[in-house]
Amino acid sequence: MSVILILIITSIVVAVVFLVAFTWAVKSGQYDDTYSPSVRMLFDDKKKSTADADK
Repeated sequence: MSVILILIITSIVVAVVFLVAFTWAVKSGQYDDTYSPSVRMLFDDKKKSTADADK
């Protein structure tokens, strides 16, 4: 029974560490994408109509 408690406590500690690391990364701007919005207009995907696809 004590092994199960150790595993539960260890998994909770690991989950908290990952949550803290994730929130730190989000707040520090790690996931901010500054490149894609500037080039998005260069790669404008035009939808093909069904008449064009039949040709």
